[in-house]
Order: sequence, then structure tokens, then C-alpha cells
Amino acid sequence: MMDHTIITIGRQFGSGGHEVGNRLAERLNIPLYDHNLIRMAARDLGISNEDAGRVDETRLGNVLSSYYIGMGDYTTFMLSPEVEKPLSDQLFDAQSAIIRKLAERGPGIFVGRCADYVLGDYSNVVNTFIYAYKDDRINRIMDIYKLSEKEAVDKIKKIDRERRLYYEGRTDRKWGSIDANAILLNTSLLGIDGAVDALEAIYHKWENR
Repeated sequence: MMDHTIITIGRQFGSGGHEVGNRLAERLNIPLYDHNLIRMAARDLGISNEDAGRVDETRLGNVLSSYYIGMGDYTTFMLSPEVEKPLSDQLFDAQSAIIRKLAERGPGIFVGRCADYVLGDYSNVVNTFIYAYKDDRINRIMDIYKLSEKEAVDKIKKIDRERRLYYEGRTDRKWGSIDANAILLNTSLLGIDGAVDALEAIYHKWENR
């Protein structure tokens, strides 16, 4: 059992969830784990970051899911001699093992990657989902990526759909639901700093229990 606190953050695209995680990690002086988990998992699997990125938070059954152990460059990793697994499954397993190891090591913030599900057996985990109103998300994506309104809407739909399918395909839970998360924070109402303030207060309360 862990005696330190872990925060997981799921997020709608354009809600500022990743920025919330970054700012919170800086305030608390604890690690933030996000895309670096993919690099760690890719290293363990002996595959490139580019290949790993193509199955990160995307639908189970995407193109790379058809690449099995024993094909081409993917002969470097095998869970057991008699079991063949799609690359997407291997990546998820490796990533999940890394998440558990890092969570056991000390406090931290995990963004995405089904971390709430992976750490479901741990008691000191605060599962959070960050969302925002549609117009605010569109404006944020337009500003960050210098896109037109239509391009921003299309990008939000695509990435949210990929995250939802990835999450629900791995966990059998509804993405962004109150059943899967202890806390839902609306950055349209709270702002980024308000969401960080709330999570900082919750973190300290949990640490002092």
C-alpha cells in the first residue's frame, strides 16, 4: 500500500487538462508523467517512438494492432512463447507496468493513458477528469494550433473520439463519467488556475490524512 498521493488526469481535448497537470506538478514539485510513458514503453518493447505513438490513446484495433510478434522488427519482445499479442496490447501492458512502478516509487501526476484504471487497486489515487464548454475548447485549439474554427472543431472531434474509444476499449468504463472519476473540473468555470488550486488543496488534504 502506498503512503503517498497520486493524481490521475483524464481530459477533453482543448480543455487545458495537460496544462493543469503541468502547473500542478510545478506547484507541488512532483513528477508529471504523460508522453514520456510512451517513450519508456517503446524502449521496453524495442520499437520506435513513432510506432508507439501511432497506438497511443487510439482505438483498439487500429492499423498497428495487426502487427503481431514474429513480424518484421517486432521479434524483440514476447510475453510468452505461446501467446501472440498485437503491438497495441503490448504497448498498453508495458505502459501499465511502468505506471504502477512509478506510482509505487513516489507521488506523481499521470495524464491520460488509462492511469485511473491501471491504478485501480491503489487507495491513495485521486482520479480527475478535466472538461470545458465547447466554445472555449474551440477557441483554445484555434489559438494554440493556429487553426480555423472548422479545423479546430474537426480536430477536437477526432482526438476526443480516439481518446474515448481507447479508454472505453481498455477499461469497460465510460470515458469522462463520474463513475470512473472522483472529481470532474470544468475549466470554463474555474479557469486553469482555479482547477490547479482545487487539486492542490485536495492533494494536501489527502497527504495529511
